[in-house]
Amino acid sequence: MSEALRVQLYFLVLILSALKGESRYLEDNEITPQGLFSLLHSEVKRELSKDFVYRRPLRCLDMLTMEGQFTFTAEHAQLNCAAYFIGEPNEVISIEYTAVDIDCRRGDFVKVFDGWFLKGEKFPSTQDHPVPLSERYVDYCETGTLRRVARSSQNVAMIFFRIHGAGSGFTVTVKKHINPFPCNIISQTREGSFTMVIPHQHTNCSFSIIYPVEIEIEELSLGRLDSNDAPVKRSIPGCGGAGDFVELLGGNGVDTSKMYPVADLCYSLNGPAQMKVGCDNTVMRMVSSGKFINRVAFQYRPLERRELQKIKGNNVEDFCFIE
Repeated sequence: MSEALRVQLYFLVLILSALKGESRYLEDNEITPQGLFSLLHSEVKRELSKDFVYRRPLRCLDMLTMEGQFTFTAEHAQLNCAAYFIGEPNEVISIEYTAVDIDCRRGDFVKVFDGWFLKGEKFPSTQDHPVPLSERYVDYCETGTLRRVARSSQNVAMIFFRIHGAGSGFTVTVKKHINPFPCNIISQTREGSFTMVIPHQHTNCSFSIIYPVEIEIEELSLGRLDSNDAPVKRSIPGCGGAGDFVELLGGNGVDTSKMYPVADLCYSLNGPAQMKVGCDNTVMRMVSSGKFINRVAFQYRPLERRELQKIKGNNVEDFCFIE
C-alpha cells in the first residue's frame, strides 16, 4: 500500500469516527505518533522566496512544517480538531491569530498549546517545561485581541479548535525563529545527529525520536567529575543525588515522566557509547543544576526489522525492547 493511500485511509477512519460521535476531546486523543508523522511525510517541503507567503487551507487534523498563513473554514460542525506544527531542532514557533470568526458563546474555541498532546500525554512534560501547564494555553475566547500571538518554548506547538457553525473559522500566521540553545525537541527525521548544550541553566532538556533507533553518544561533558572509564549504567536507581546527568529513556508515549529509564550517564566521557532501543519513542534527556555548561553529542539511526526481531527475542522486559 502506498504512503498516499495510507494517509487517505487514515483520514477516512478519522472522519467516520467523528460522524459517529466516537471522537474524544483531543487532549485525550488516540492519535498515534506514527499516524501523525505520516502527515508530516506527506507534506511537500518547498523552497520559497523571502517575500512569498505560503497559504493553504487547514484540515481538521493537520501536520505542518512550513511558515505561512493557514485558514480553517468549517463546512459543518467540527468538534474535535487539532493542527500540529513542527520546526527544525533549533527553531521555535510563533502563531498569530490573524482573523477569527467563531461563536465563543456557543462553545466554539481556538486554543494554541505550547507543546504537543498525543494519546493523552503532553510534550514537554510538566517537569521539563519552563512554565506551568495552565500558562501554556492561549485561548482566543479568553484573551481575544489582548494576546494575538503565542510563541512556543521548543520546536513544536499545536492548535486545538472546536467550531459548531458552518462557515465559521479562523486564520493563523505561523513563523519560525532561531533558538540559540534548543531544548525539548521532537525530531522530524528518523536519523541524524544533534548536540545539546545547557549553559549554566537550572533546567531539563530532552531530544525525542519517535522511532525505534540505535543511538550513539559521541561526547558527554557534564562539568561534575570526569571519568573516562565510567561505564554507561542500566538504571533503576538512576544517578542518585547527581545534579547534572543524562538519561536515555524509552517508551511508547511522549511524556518523559512516564517513560522507562534505559541507561544513565552520571560522568563525562569521550568514547562512544551505543544502545539499541526498540520503543516507539527514544529520548535523550539532560538534567542540569545550572552550575556548569553541560553538553552531549549523539547520532541516531532507525532500527531495521531484523534488528527489532532480534532485540525482541532477547528481551525479558515487557515495556519495549532494549539491547
